[in-house]
Amino acid sequence: MNAIPATPKPETIDEYIAAIAEPLGSIAATLRAKFDEGLPGTTAQLWHGHPVWLADGVPVAGFKAYANFVTLLLWRGQRIEDASGKLDASGGAEMGSVKLRVADDVDAALFDDWLRQLRELNAS
Repeated sequence: MNAIPATPKPETIDEYIAAIAEPLGSIAATLRAKFDEGLPGTTAQLWHGHPVWLADGVPVAGFKAYANFVTLLLWRGQRIEDASGKLDASGGAEMGSVKLRVADDVDAALFDDWLRQLRELNAS
């Protein structure tokens, strides 16, 4: 019997995003651009197998792709104002998250506001 070849694990964020099927790949690419722009001074890397932006080694934001959605992760998300009600604050510790299934789920202005609030929290 021949073994099924293992799929190599991505070693970079680019490889991680490239491995995600559409339309979720586009969502992941959009999130990366948002985080790169909206979280200056952070370091982006694969952390526990998915993209995370860290400030001084502490996670700030990230995303993780699943078969039917991409989860946006905000480590201090329970401490930010969310008048939209879209941010799920039921996660552990201070985690807030949102499941994104289609490109229209990405609300650029809302996400920019959340990232602004994260920057302010990290600066204090």
